[in-house]
Amino acid sequence: MGKKEDKTNVMRVLDQRKIEYSHFEYDNMTTNALEVARGIGTAPEHLYKTLVTTGKSGEHYVFMVPATNELDLKKAAKAVGEKSIEMLPQKELLPLTGYVHGGCSPIGMKKQFKTTIHKNAESAEKITFSAGRIGRQVGCSPKALEKVIDLNYSDIVK
Repeated sequence: MGKKEDKTNVMRVLDQRKIEYSHFEYDNMTTNALEVARGIGTAPEHLYKTLVTTGKSGEHYVFMVPATNELDLKKAAKAVGEKSIEMLPQKELLPLTGYVHGGCSPIGMKKQFKTTIHKNAESAEKITFSAGRIGRQVGCSPKALEKVIDLNYSDIVK
């Protein structure tokens, strides 16, 4: 697991909840999700990007999609009961979530937002996502992730 000070907040939350996970490190200059998957030896369809959006209502939503896919904003809006949603401007990410672009995790945000993950994750044994810092990823089962955040499954990719 590494030294205690090497742990990210995400890892500490998973430890507190006694959730079994694996963690990976990669070159923190890599920002392309497919390169990250290659770098940590994970199938790209099991590496999930964490995306933050704003609905027409002003509410914020988190979506997790496989690295190989793109978020479909219309499907995503429907999944959360919004008329429309748009991606959160990058400059608003850190103040809202506490995370920087490329290191955003669904776990440990300043405020917990409704989180929807692409439906393929429901049958996955393990998924990998940001550990809350560029250069770090964690992997666990979606069922374990459900114990930490309010997670919904839906078809949200193009």
